This record gives sequence, structure tokens and C-alpha cells, in this order.
Amino acid sequence: MSKVKTRYRCSHCGAISLRYSGKCYECGSWGTMVEETIAEPEKLSLRARALQAHSTPSALPKRLSELEALPETRISTGIEEFNRVLGGGLMPASVVLIGGEPGIGKSTLMLQIAPSMPERTILYVSAEESVHQIKSRAERMGLGGDNLFLLSETQLELILESISSMKPDIIVIDSIQTIFSNLFESSPGSVSQVRECTSRLMHVCKRLGASAFIIGHITKDGAIAGPKVLEHIVDTVLQFEGESNYHYRILRALKNRFGSTNEIGVFEMTQEGLREVQNPSELFLRERSFGVSGSCVTASIEGTRPILVEVQALVSKTNYAAPQRVSSGFDIRRLALLLAVLEKRVGLATWSHDVFLNIAGGMRLTEPAADLAVALAIVSSLRDIPADSNTVVIGEIGLSGELRAVSHLERRLMEAKKLGFERALVPKISHENGKLLEKNFGMDIQPCASLHAALNAFFA
Repeated sequence: MSKVKTRYRCSHCGAISLRYSGKCYECGSWGTMVEETIAEPEKLSLRARALQAHSTPSALPKRLSELEALPETRISTGIEEFNRVLGGGLMPASVVLIGGEPGIGKSTLMLQIAPSMPERTILYVSAEESVHQIKSRAERMGLGGDNLFLLSETQLELILESISSMKPDIIVIDSIQTIFSNLFESSPGSVSQVRECTSRLMHVCKRLGASAFIIGHITKDGAIAGPKVLEHIVDTVLQFEGESNYHYRILRALKNRFGSTNEIGVFEMTQEGLREVQNPSELFLRERSFGVSGSCVTASIEGTRPILVEVQALVSKTNYAAPQRVSSGFDIRRLALLLAVLEKRVGLATWSHDVFLNIAGGMRLTEPAADLAVALAIVSSLRDIPADSNTVVIGEIGLSGELRAVSHLERRLMEAKKLGFERALVPKISHENGKLLEKNFGMDIQPCASLHAALNAFFA
């Protein structure tokens, strides 16, 4: 008989402990130790293990030059923004994990791919809703199709049995935290259940050649719920982002074995479901105010696409001993660094002012090319000088106050010209891209060597 043991695993870092403790001894997180039950297999004798080793065929290594590369055939989902984030389409026999807040549109996106892929058989497994509820939602969105099959089940063994008998092309699991296996006594959503269910689903998909979309819940910190090994098992991890006050959503790739992790897809939530946004720059700039202080436009690169966004800053006298630094969509530590550069290199003291920074539209800027726009927006708000609405600024700021070159400058300027901007402040052209000024793109391009020179040119 096999022995049953109980151990505790941290849901944050995966550390294992034989006894329960309120704090994880590895990562220091509190309240993350989850109980799981395991059954140890019977120990084999030395002779039995030797016979088993000789009876098992060994895998022989092969030279890299002897192997043939398989042709890359991607499956189009029929949604161009979705294909962009996946790296050009869905790879066969791949497993995609989609996370996001409740009501962000994960299930809606999965329903919308069915009419766009009429030649593929899709099995939608819902562990949270009944098939009649999904049918009602699909009718409300105007969706249909004979290629979509619905299954409301929470037991993994029954789901795998349906997959093996039906052999669908695409499998949708909604959601992985509500599915359980009979092999474990722990409740659905525990570390052992989530890890085991995902692993067995992946093996079935690889064996049958089917692709799978697995929807996952997220924690209050914004991370996908469950063990971190869950993200290592799957091939692609996608994150749905968006504010409840906005109608548009951003689909971002956090991990992609078959494509870039810098691509984003922009959608707008409507009564008929998610609608693709072909020109995100126009969407993020259509509500901006002209001729006001504290506003500046920059061009950001998200994957292969340039997107123009508005950076808003508000600087006011503080009422506290320590001034506030609040940032939405921009790294707060990067904001503190830029404020230090403004004070040291330009002489602009903000120690007695509260600084509030916002990236309009719910966008999140991570590249340093937005440094110049953030600095100019702060100076514009502090001095209450209206910013030039026809100027786009691009550049990274160094600690000595110099403007450093950024990548894909030509594509950023072409996008700005397409949206009607007449002037651009960019880092001083280096020797490598010195021919950029000759094109001028029909704009007044002003290269600046330092932050001080950019301030003089912007407020001239």
C-alpha cells in the first residue's frame, strides 16, 4: 500500500515545508502556505528497478545538423490584434494562459474566436457558468457557429475523457482555478490542483496536437493566481489590462515561446463584445486638451507598433512634511530619478510640491524613451506654462542631464506625422542615424543634446 503524506507548499514561490507556518521561509510571504496531500509510490527492490531500467528504451541524443526544422504553420484566430500578440497566430499544440481581472473580457474574447475560425472545432469548457448562460451571452453578442461545442464540467477526468473522444482543434478552459482532479484531496484552486490540472491538460494537447486557451484568475497584486510554475508549464502567458472607468482593454504578452513579448493588442469593449482598435494612437489622443499646462505627447514603441500617448502631470504646493509622489502607468522609481535630475541639473526644486503623474488612457509606459515627455510635463505644470500641442517629444534622460538616443526613432516620427504633429524634439542625432534629418518627414525636427536645451526649445 502506498503511504499518504501531507506537506505544505508556498503558493507564491513554491517552497515546500513539512510543517505549517504562517510565514514562508523562502520568500517571506505571509499566509501563503497551502496544504496538499501526496501519495508516495511503493518502493521497488533493487532487482525490480534494474529490470525496469533495462526494459525502458533509452532516448538517444541526435546532432543538431541531423534534425530537420518543422515548417511554422500558424493558425489565424480571425482577430488581427489577437494574432499580433500571439506572434502572428496560434501555434498548433500550444497552451496559452490568459489572466486578468474579473469582467475584463477574457471569456468574451474566447467566445469571439469561434465565428472567426469556422474551419476549426472548438470545445469550450466552462467550470463557472452553465451552457445555457453561455448561450444567452453569445446571443446577446450576436455570436454563433456550428463549430463551437459547450461543456459545463469541473472534474478533470471527465473533461479529459470528452477531449479524447471528441478530439477538438482548440480547447478553452474557463477557468483553471475551478477545476479539480480526483487524485488529490485538496480543494479546487489549491497549488496541487492547479499544477496537476494544467500539466495533464498540456500533455493531452501535445499528444493530440490541439491548442488550448486556459483562463486564470489573478490575485489582488495583479499576478496570476496559483504557483509560479504554472507560467513555466504553458507556452504563452497573456495579461488582460484595463481600467474599469475606460472602455478599452490592452492585451499584453508576458511570455511567448513563439514570438515577441513586447507586442500589445488594443480592444474596445462594446455591447457586441470586444472590438479591435486599428489605430491606438488616435484612440489615446482623441480626448486630450489643447493649450493646457502639464500635458505632453510622446511616441512609445510596443513591440513593432509605435503608439502616441499623452503624459499628464500636476504639480502643486504640498500640505505635508513629505511631498507626495503618485504615478499611474509610469514607474514611481523612475519618476523620483527624473525629479532628482531636474533639481540637480536644471535647478528646478520640487521638494515642496506634490507631483502627480498619469499616462492617459490607462497605458503603461516601461521604456525610457518617455523620460523627456515626463520631465517637460512636470516643468509645464510647475511653471503653469501651456505646452505646445503640436509637438511630440522623444528621448531618454541620463543622470548627467544628457539626452540619449532611442530605438526606432524613424517609425515614431512617421506615426507622429500621420497624426498631424508639426514639430518633434528628439535626442541629438548620432553618427549612426545622421541621415534622419535629411528626410525630415515634413516636420520641424529639433535635435537636443541635453535636458536644458530641450526645455529652451519646448518653451521657446
